[in-house]
Amino acid sequence: MFACHNVSEENKVSLPTLSFQGNAMYWWVALERERRLHKDLPIEHWNDLRGALRRRHIPSYYNRELMDKLQRLQQRTMSVEEYRQKMELYMMRASIRETESTTIARFLSALNLEIRNRVELLPYQDLNDLLQLCIKVEQQNLRKTSSCKEGSYSYSYPRRNFKREESTPKEKIRETPKSVGKDMLTPPMRTRDVKCFKCFGRGHVQAQCPNQRFLFLRGVDEYSSCDDAPSGKEEEENNKRVYP
Repeated sequence: MFACHNVSEENKVSLPTLSFQGNAMYWWVALERERRLHKDLPIEHWNDLRGALRRRHIPSYYNRELMDKLQRLQQRTMSVEEYRQKMELYMMRASIRETESTTIARFLSALNLEIRNRVELLPYQDLNDLLQLCIKVEQQNLRKTSSCKEGSYSYSYPRRNFKREESTPKEKIRETPKSVGKDMLTPPMRTRDVKCFKCFGRGHVQAQCPNQRFLFLRGVDEYSSCDDAPSGKEEEENNKRVYP
């Protein structure tokens, strides 16, 4: 903002302090009052203001934590680009200045083994070339995993047998649930429950009734009937009789 608006060195303190709000404004007012009470010179330079802001808001162990995070940084589930951005951010905040070979060794040490083992065999010149090679290897690995997943997904379905079923004969057709239910509900009839409607006896039907009625012709216009079945003697006499 200073370079865009051509702000002079004298206004580099008054301009940002005008935008302070809330706790920042209260802190700045208290700081000016305290310096006046101690008869210290007011803050007039940008570097002095930055130093006061760092002492107020940044703890003393901030750089040490940044170094610890940078040493423990691993790629793991991050992509290569995300890992590179996070490493550069930690190095910028910790104000680390090192040679490019040291940065390359730091970058390779935290990569995943499946990428690092392949990239170490390929030639590269600087950190940018190494980054592009790592991205290509990562894309190849993603394509392999996606193809394996598609293959396993396609073979996961069971194969159906599309053989034509033979037509079953009518005798082998199973009974419907309705007919089965009716047969189950109606128990078989016992012989002692059968009733004859001729003699009103039990154990036989009318067609098998032993009390049969026979007609004997005696003349031209006469007939007689016997309700009960004839005995043995009567049957012999009847057989001996000769009718006209």
